[in-house]
Amino acid sequence: MNIQDLIRPTIKALKPYSSARDEFQGNSDDMVFLDANENPFNNGVNRYPDPQQRTVKSLLSKIKNIPQKNILLGNGSDEVLDLIFRAFCEPNQDNIITLPPTYGMYSVLANINAIEIKSVQLDDSFQPKVDEILSIANANSKLLFLCSPNNPTGNSFEAQSIEKLITNFKGIVVIDEAYIDFSNAKSWASRLSEFPNLIVTQTLSKAYGMAGIRLGICYASAEIISVLNRIKPPYNVNELTQQKAILKLEQHELTQEQVSDILEERDALIGKLETVDFISKIYPSDANFILAKVDDATKRYNQLIEKGIVVRNRTTQPGCENCLRITIGTREENEKLIKILLLISKS
Repeated sequence: MNIQDLIRPTIKALKPYSSARDEFQGNSDDMVFLDANENPFNNGVNRYPDPQQRTVKSLLSKIKNIPQKNILLGNGSDEVLDLIFRAFCEPNQDNIITLPPTYGMYSVLANINAIEIKSVQLDDSFQPKVDEILSIANANSKLLFLCSPNNPTGNSFEAQSIEKLITNFKGIVVIDEAYIDFSNAKSWASRLSEFPNLIVTQTLSKAYGMAGIRLGICYASAEIISVLNRIKPPYNVNELTQQKAILKLEQHELTQEQVSDILEERDALIGKLETVDFISKIYPSDANFILAKVDDATKRYNQLIEKGIVVRNRTTQPGCENCLRITIGTREENEKLIKILLLISKS
């Protein structure tokens, strides 16, 4: 596969913007910076941030064992996804393939960028229908989105299915691994060298507990990363986000401990949910949430709201009729949830 054949012609011809901090590559120690029209009075954020987020990438590279040349950072994963659309999808011409029920932003971004959406619903076990996906793809199918572990179902896709799709799909396969840190499955980012058309996205919002700083991560071939760097805003990740990310990544062991605590609470919560009489099914989860089938999702959602607990009503999503998605909270929050569920089950 030649990735260059997939890139939009206007993007290939684009001359990227070069910022002041891109142009100066030397040692900044003892330098007087008069190149970027910044306010000279130091307050910690008076200078533009590193446009390539080198320190953050260096820490991620060590943790994930992936070279920095294969990493791009964005203002949340949504910016990363939007960059992918703009790099590879020609408006009013190309299409993407999504597998509902799945993360809703894929379709939102497609509509924003005037891209047709082809959908193949997951099977009854929330697994991809591989042959059907490949059969609906055509010459204009540029992106295939696989969310694994999947949101809102919580399960991981079977490895053999993913590999068959990457190998046979003629466009870019984007694997959204926002919840990979809660799974025993190995990240597909470890196999980038095998698949030139593979992009893996991750985030600091979930396992790392940094949803508020908006930092998304893209792992791909150096060729794809180079294309995305050409079109990203010059200072898309702000200085405060970079500082917070650095502090958190330097505490990687603490993150691992918190993930272990969440997984322990998840298993305990599943056991207690099984005692609630109006819950008929609890789906397998590789994420920090649980999808549970109830008798009447809208009724139970409203009852929980009245008792001060907010979950997500997913009953309108394909294959998720009367399902509630429940994020794993602290032990105290989970115990309060169970207490209220048992209480309303008697009403």
